[in-house]
Amino acid sequence: GDIAITGHITLSFILLFTAIAALGFAGLEAPVRKGGNVEPEQIEDRLPALVEALARRNLEITVMTSDVNDPSDPMTERVLRTAAGLGIQRYRMKYLRYDPHKPTREQLTEWRAQFADLAAMNRELGICGLYQNHAGNGMFGAAIWDLADVLETIPPEEIAVAYDIRHATVEGGMSWPTTWRIIRPQVGVVYVKDFRWDGDKPVNVPLGEGRVSKSFFAMLAESGFDGPISLHEEYLREYRRELVPDHLAAIERDFGTLRRWLNESS
Repeated sequence: GDIAITGHITLSFILLFTAIAALGFAGLEAPVRKGGNVEPEQIEDRLPALVEALARRNLEITVMTSDVNDPSDPMTERVLRTAAGLGIQRYRMKYLRYDPHKPTREQLTEWRAQFADLAAMNRELGICGLYQNHAGNGMFGAAIWDLADVLETIPPEEIAVAYDIRHATVEGGMSWPTTWRIIRPQVGVVYVKDFRWDGDKPVNVPLGEGRVSKSFFAMLAESGFDGPISLHEEYLREYRRELVPDHLAAIERDFGTLRRWLNESS
C-alpha cells in the first residue's frame, strides 16, 4: 500500500510539504484538532486550503487526526462532513480511557454502543474512523483484545484500527504476534515507530534501534495487508523552525529502514 508520514512538525508548511514529497511519500497525517494544524472550529475555512496545498505537491491527507469519538457531539458531524466532502477517506479518533472505579466490561458495553452510532455516521458520510492502540495504564485498546471486542460487529470500512506496532510491542512484550492475529481483520492502517526501554520507561528511538522487530513486516506481508503504512518520527522532541532539517533527516533515515524491511519481507 501507500506509505504515508505523520509527525508533529507544524513549521514552514510549504517547504516541509515539498521536502516530504521529494522523499517519496504518498501523503501525511494532518492534525485537525485543538492545537493542531487546523482548529476544528475553523475547519470549513482552513482545511480546503491545506488539502489544496498538499495536492499541488501530489500529496494527500492519508489520515486526519481528530478529537472525534462522540457521535452526539455537534462538532463531530461538522468535522467529518467537511473532511469527507474534501475527499479525505480516514480520520483517527480521540483516545478513550477506562474509569478505574467502574467495571471494565460495563465500559466496553457502553463504548460498543457509542462506536456503533459513530460507525453509522461514518457510513452515511462516506468516511472511515480509525482507533489507534496506544500503550499506557488505563488506555482503551492498549491490550488489543478489548478493541477487537468493541469492534467485533462493526465493518472495518466504517471503523478500523490504526495498528501501532511500537505500542503493541510495549504492551505485548513477546506476545504481540498473538494480539496482531486477533486484531488483523480490523486493521485499516499500520503505524510504524520504534522504542527502547530505559528502566521501566519506553523511550522513542530511530527505527531499527529499538525493540520493534522487523519480523512484523513479514507477518504484515503474509497477511495480505494493502492499506497505508504511516511512519512516525517522535524521538526528536523539539519542533523549532531551525530544527526542521534535523527532523527531515531523521524521517529520511527511518524511511530508508522501513523500505528495506518491507523489501526484505516481500
